[in-house]
Amino acid sequence: MRWGLVALVVCAACGDNLDGEDRQGGATTVDDRSRDAFNHPAPNLDAEQRQLHQFGRGPFNFLWAPPQLGRLFNHNACLACHAGNGRGLSELERGPFGSQALVRISMTSGTPDVPGGNVSAPGFGQQLQDHATVGLPEVFLDLAWRETVVYYGDGEAQPMRDPFVTVMQPNGTPMPAGIALSYRQAPAVFGLGLLEAISDDTLRALEDPDDADGDGISGRVNLVWDPQTTTTRVGRFGHKASVVDLLQQTAGAFVNDIGLSNRLHPEDDGMRDLSDEQLEHTTFFISTLAVPAAAPRSAAAQLGRVLFDEFACAGCHTPTVTTGAHPIPQLANQTIHPYTDLLLHDVGDLLTDGRSDFAATGVEWRTPPLWGIGLVQLVEPAATFLHDGRARTLAEAILWHGGEAAAAREAFRTAPRSDRDALIAFLESL
Repeated sequence: MRWGLVALVVCAACGDNLDGEDRQGGATTVDDRSRDAFNHPAPNLDAEQRQLHQFGRGPFNFLWAPPQLGRLFNHNACLACHAGNGRGLSELERGPFGSQALVRISMTSGTPDVPGGNVSAPGFGQQLQDHATVGLPEVFLDLAWRETVVYYGDGEAQPMRDPFVTVMQPNGTPMPAGIALSYRQAPAVFGLGLLEAISDDTLRALEDPDDADGDGISGRVNLVWDPQTTTTRVGRFGHKASVVDLLQQTAGAFVNDIGLSNRLHPEDDGMRDLSDEQLEHTTFFISTLAVPAAAPRSAAAQLGRVLFDEFACAGCHTPTVTTGAHPIPQLANQTIHPYTDLLLHDVGDLLTDGRSDFAATGVEWRTPPLWGIGLVQLVEPAATFLHDGRARTLAEAILWHGGEAAAAREAFRTAPRSDRDALIAFLESL
């Protein structure tokens, strides 16, 4: 096997061997690996669509203020938690503007709000808002970090950390018993229209819930309630694939994170802070953000691409898929390289949040796409990885994996330093 890897590395040294994987977003790919890499409209849009994209950029970037900004909120702008359209920071602030991370909650028992869904906590709903325009917020949140160390097979130490969030009500008392909490940071928003265009049939074909092939990996779709069709459908957005489409994801973020009522989440009297056009345009903007091209692979990165398969990382981070039909035709029928199957996987007790989300259990998370991951800390130098931002480096992120990914983690942990560096070099090229 090693001779085969050496041969591939030699080939890579003679000429970049990307096999088309550099066009990560198909025809929506842009050749920019600068700090603006996540900030472009898809290049295959027509003139009218480019204008709609710009219309949607406005509400996404706007710093909302009262009376539109809800009395309770987490932050005052979409861009505030998605700087450069990339990942947010794992931080909770008591200042006047907002926190870039948030806490989802639900009761551990009771009658679900919707079929198969979670149970809202009385007086709190399913998300804690830690800022207010008038009076006190729902809660005060404090974030601390617990430090640990993991050792590689050669004895090298890898510092690790995980978050500990303290939640206090304004009266100084803790949250009531029977509430599950999940601390989360904001993911990147580019390329989401392409993920929406992957058909349900494609995702179901990637499923292996009973591990029929015996590889130890058993991904499955999350089945979630769609309030627009009043049916159960395949989820694909959010850290646990608990949202069906980008319209609902966008509308939910506006109302829960910023306190902006809208068509999907109107006020009791039917009024709304966000116009229908603003909601539609913002959804279009998010749907049509371009995907940056992968970097040319060095010899180390080419070796890392082979190791990515050999270590079984590709068992969940599926390199290549083809999109299906989509209302935006430029997103349809594209061969893309997102490095995700959008399925739920058990990644072990170390990453559990102990909170279910429709069919997803506490240890299950949706496979996040890896495209653009090598640019995350260029776009936002303080950005970190995993659903709660605990991983400061890509190596740390790998070492937190367990469950179905335990074998891949151990292959990385026990590999020679040169192979570990090669895998990281590949990821940094994405």
